[in-house]
Amino acid sequence: MPTSAAKRAKTTASRPGPRRSATRSEELRLVLADEIVQGRLTPGTPLEEVEIATRFGVSRTPVREAIRELAASGLVEARPHRSALVALPSIERLRGMFEVMGELEAICAGLAAVNMTTAERQALVSVHEGLAELVRKGDPQRYHELNEHFHSAIYHGSHNDYLTEITLATRARLSPFRRAQFRTLGRLPLSHAEHDHVVTAILRGDKAGAEAAMRGHITLVEETYERYSGVR
Repeated sequence: MPTSAAKRAKTTASRPGPRRSATRSEELRLVLADEIVQGRLTPGTPLEEVEIATRFGVSRTPVREAIRELAASGLVEARPHRSALVALPSIERLRGMFEVMGELEAICAGLAAVNMTTAERQALVSVHEGLAELVRKGDPQRYHELNEHFHSAIYHGSHNDYLTEITLATRARLSPFRRAQFRTLGRLPLSHAEHDHVVTAILRGDKAGAEAAMRGHITLVEETYERYSGVR
């Protein structure tokens, strides 16, 4: 059955294509980020490049890149000429990051409600329906991947390049924490329902409604992550 948002637009855009193959550094980053967020790699643990390269059967180059990206998210403390250390951001800093993320995404959603073209609205609905199918399949990994496409469509739909740039940069820093939420039982259908409120407001051209729906969605993402990680 189409979602309530989907009923408000005729979807002519094609479905999203097959997933992009992740690079080795991206694959390493995802695995290591999961192990840190889940507590299997505890704060203070050194990340030895040679050991990680041997473990995954890769050269040290993608390992260095993965560690650099993890440092940008605050999951790793980089040290000159020494092994990087696992270092989760404090809960206060993480909450501050989510607060900024919520405001940035709310602005994007509000501008998208008034600036998105017809084709962009149709594409957003198509992605939203694709996520509904992944909810039915119970595929959290693919849902996370397409979820990023969903949010990016809204950022670009704001038609503000600078806003899109800083929102994408902030999302990259929060990506490991946002991804972890999908391991919470029942999170996929709830996430999709929250998206539906955002999409409905955008399709109506309701700027204030889109802002409020997106802000509420990011707040729930943060709360879900905190429950999953046990910091609440």
